Amino acid sequence: MWLGWNFVLLGALLLGLNWTLAWASNFQHHRYEELVRALFAIQSECPYITRIYSIGRSVEGRQLYVLEFSDNPGIHETMEPEFKYVGNMHGNEVLGRELLIQLSQFLCEEYRAGNQRITRLIHDTRIHILPSMNPDGYEVAASQGPEFNGYLVGRGNSREVDLNRNFPDLNTLKYYFEKTNGQNHHMPLPDNWEQQVEPETLAVIKWMQNYNFVLSANLHGGAVVANYPFDKSRDSRIRGKSTYAATPDDNIFKMLARTYSYAHSWMHKGWNCGDFFDEGITNGASWYSLSKDFNPIVHLWDVLDKQVRSMEAPPRNLQDLKDLLLISWCQIPQHHFRGLLESMPRRVRAVLAAKGGPTQYLSGMQDFNYLYTNCFEITLELSCDKFPPASVLSREWLGNREALVSYLEQVHHGIKGMVYDNNNNPIGNAEISVAGINHDVTSGVGGDYFRLLLPGTYSVTASASGYLPSTRIVTVGPAEAIELHFYLKVKEKNPNLNLHPSKKPPPTKVPLNMGPR
Repeated sequence: MWLGWNFVLLGALLLGLNWTLAWASNFQHHRYEELVRALFAIQSECPYITRIYSIGRSVEGRQLYVLEFSDNPGIHETMEPEFKYVGNMHGNEVLGRELLIQLSQFLCEEYRAGNQRITRLIHDTRIHILPSMNPDGYEVAASQGPEFNGYLVGRGNSREVDLNRNFPDLNTLKYYFEKTNGQNHHMPLPDNWEQQVEPETLAVIKWMQNYNFVLSANLHGGAVVANYPFDKSRDSRIRGKSTYAATPDDNIFKMLARTYSYAHSWMHKGWNCGDFFDEGITNGASWYSLSKDFNPIVHLWDVLDKQVRSMEAPPRNLQDLKDLLLISWCQIPQHHFRGLLESMPRRVRAVLAAKGGPTQYLSGMQDFNYLYTNCFEITLELSCDKFPPASVLSREWLGNREALVSYLEQVHHGIKGMVYDNNNNPIGNAEISVAGINHDVTSGVGGDYFRLLLPGTYSVTASASGYLPSTRIVTVGPAEAIELHFYLKVKEKNPNLNLHPSKKPPPTKVPLNMGPR
């Protein structure tokens, strides 16, 4: 295995200089048909390390294509982590879509050129790239183009549903379990959840169920910051205050966000798009809370706030601010107001039906990844302009290229290993718990597990139904993941049980309920 994942040199990517010149003419926006052609062109150029598959279709029937990179495409190799990038979840936030096309071309070209860093990355990782989760919304936004695209035009899918507010709400259940010492991972989904989500959301959830992803990032636009979970505040009643919502893995999420921010050409500087984020990172709930979507006015005010802050020339006085707010307000399409209002009865009914439990609405994808799967995901806001002109795509690629590769490499940190029984048979769905971190992960079908951890010494326990738990001490370094295997012994049944069964006691008579006394 390759040592030193954490100490890669930026100069390694200078081998891509020829690639940059060769592909300079391809820095353009890709409509759906052009996107499909670009993906298949890459697959044709690197057929032995790539595979194209679809995870489903959009509302309007467009395929949600994924491009996979691996030395054995289509196969999960034991002890090899799975990674994913998702772009264009909001149809009018297009930079991530173009960056992922460029990243795919880059990986293919650099592999063919013999770039050692990229070759080892592809050989040791199974990489999945979904350039567009919302192709329908993109087509709406692209029909207006960069010059006339509004802040919300094309954001949602063709039904105008915000896909990043469409995942089952598992945060509420998690926060309840924190108070009752309940389950800390793989939260159960609500009943009939498949009928409550959009086709694009359903496809992505099924994708998560079929692949044991370890690390992920979701690419957005409208700001420049690396945003980490939780997005949803623990106390939605607090308005106008910073409500940091930490996960049990808060420290490693901050490390992941910093990895991208400091490898990015300017994100780490903090000042971008009229906002300041220390080190270029933020906790989602501290920045915004998904709960505000239950109040249409709060939602619209947030839209106005972001739109005004994104202006190149900030308002100089109150009159300027008033004029900018009026202009921004008039640019919000009427159908968006109508959609917000028409959705409220549905959302309120969901809250009433839940009777204090989780609803099917108002949860984002990064929180869902952490609470439902083994995957750690952050959200990357990559540009002030949601739909930047093609002329700046080359600069944006150069600003993000090293960060995209460095973040991908973080999947190789922490610990990984196999869980076996007495006969060396792999045990799937075994729980891996780390003392002091109230969030477990599970082994895959083949018995392999992956647990992201910062450098340090940990007490790790593997357990499975019908087996005795096993605990080991491990020291994690700053380089590649430490291999830590577990061998679980079958629980022996008590031989003294049921040898002399006694007569069952007569059933206790339950008095009839005669009403209050």
